[in-house]
Amino acid sequence: MKQALEGIRVLDLSQWLQGPVCAQYLADFGAEVIHVERPKGGDGARGVRSIKALAIGDWNQYFLVINRNKKSLAVDLKKPEGQELFYELVRKSDVFLSNFQRQNLDAWGLTWEKLRDINPRLIFATNSGYGHAREINRPSYDINVQALTGLMTRQGEPGEPPIYLGMGSGDTYGGLMSALGIMLALHERRRTGRGQFLDASLYGAQLFMAAPTLQPFLASANSLYSEQQARSQAGNPLWNRYQVKDKWVFLCLEDTDENWAALCESFERPELASDVRFDSAAKRTEHNAELVAVLDSILQEQDSEEWIGRCRSSGIPAAPIQNLKDVSGDAQAWENDYLLKVHCGEVNREVDVRGLPITLSKTPGRVESLGPELGQDTELILMDLLEMEWDRISELKEQGVIP
Repeated sequence: MKQALEGIRVLDLSQWLQGPVCAQYLADFGAEVIHVERPKGGDGARGVRSIKALAIGDWNQYFLVINRNKKSLAVDLKKPEGQELFYELVRKSDVFLSNFQRQNLDAWGLTWEKLRDINPRLIFATNSGYGHAREINRPSYDINVQALTGLMTRQGEPGEPPIYLGMGSGDTYGGLMSALGIMLALHERRRTGRGQFLDASLYGAQLFMAAPTLQPFLASANSLYSEQQARSQAGNPLWNRYQVKDKWVFLCLEDTDENWAALCESFERPELASDVRFDSAAKRTEHNAELVAVLDSILQEQDSEEWIGRCRSSGIPAAPIQNLKDVSGDAQAWENDYLLKVHCGEVNREVDVRGLPITLSKTPGRVESLGPELGQDTELILMDLLEMEWDRISELKEQGVIP
C-alpha cells in the first residue's frame, strides 16, 4: 500500500529530540529520510540508556524510536569533501532539516542561501530554540524554553513550585509543528516550483500549546488565566478533579442547571439539585469551596470504575486520571495504533513503542524498522542515489570523510 509522502526525500541533519521527531513523523508516512550524522558518535541520543542513572530499558528506546523508518548516512561535514558530498545530496532532495545552531550550519557551508542556489526547489527547515529573529543562538532545551512560556506557573496548586510538563512535551510538539511547516512548504512548492526557508521553534510551539489559557489572558489581562488555581476553589466545580477510592477522576461538565441536576441524579443525591446554595450556576461559583467539599465527600464513597460507569451511563463526560502503566494496557490506544509492537534487533524481540497519532484510510503510516546503525546506509546511498563508483567511495573512506 502506498504511503502519503512517498517520493519525498529529506536530509535530516538534526539531533536529540525536536528535529529527529519531526523527521520521524515524515518517515512514518513514507518519506525517504536520510539521517545525517557525524562519523564518530553520531547523534548524541545514541548514547542515551539511562536518565540520571535510572535505566530506561535494555534497548536504546530514546534513539531507536524517534529515528525509526530512517536511513543513516555518516559524513564529516568539517571536511570540504564532506560538504561537497552533501551538496550532491541536496541536489537530489526535497527537504533539508536541521536543529543545529546557525553558526554550526555556517561553518559547514550549509546556509539557506548556499543550498537554495544548489537546489531552488529545496525546503530549508530549521528548528530553533526561540525563533529566527533576535536571540537565535542561546542554548535551548525543552525545560528552559518551557520555563519562559508561562505554562509552568499555570500548573499545580497555589503556593506550590511551578510544574514542568515533562516527557519532552515541548520538543515533541515542536517537532509536530515543524512537520506541519514542511507540509505547507511542499504544498506551496507544487504551485510555484520554488522552495522556501522555514523555522519552527520550541518557544513558538509551546506558546501555541499554551493558547487555551494564553489567549484568554491576552484578551482580558485577567490573572485568573495566568496563575495557579486551587482545586478546592474551582470556578466551575463541575469541571474539576476529584479523588475517589482508588485514584483521581476528572469531571468535565459545563455548569448548567441541567448538567447539575443530571450529576446529582447520577450520584443518587437528587436533593442537592435544589439545595439553595447550589441551585444556579452563579451560586455554585459563589459557594464553590462548599460544593467541592460536598463532591469530595460523595466521590470518596466509591472507586473509579463505579463512578465512571455511572457518569457514562448518564452521558456525563468524566475520565479516570490514568498513569502510564494504565495507558500501556489501554485497548483504545492499541486498537487505534497509538501504541504498536515492533521487532527490535538490538534485543531481538518484539517491543512496545509509541505509534501513529494520525489515521489515514488510503495511505496509512507504519513502522517498518527502528533506528538504524550509525552510517549503515552510507555506501548504498552514495552508490544508488549519487551513482558513485566504488573507487571514489574508497577514496572518501581513506580521507576520513565517511567511515
